[in-house]
Amino acid sequence: MTQSLTDWLRQSRLMVVEVNTRTGRLRVKGEADACSDIACSEATVVVADDELPATLHTLNPGDIVRVESAPGQPQRIVVLRRVWEELTSPEL
Repeated sequence: MTQSLTDWLRQSRLMVVEVNTRTGRLRVKGEADACSDIACSEATVVVADDELPATLHTLNPGDIVRVESAPGQPQRIVVLRRVWEELTSPEL
């Protein structure tokens, strides 16, 4: 069965639950409400339209992100929507 683009986007969205900048760990929650911990390194890249430069320190609980990784390359965390945008969204 082929997955639609909308389904794929919904499943790839994660909500930031906790950011521990001291240990470099990010806890996220997926669509199934299961939490996962992500170990970030100094090579981890955070991409956000509203922050230059974006870092792990600029992530907030409630932010909606997508995590991209490939073998041998730094992990990328892309901010899709900030918590304050999520709270004012008409999608609620």
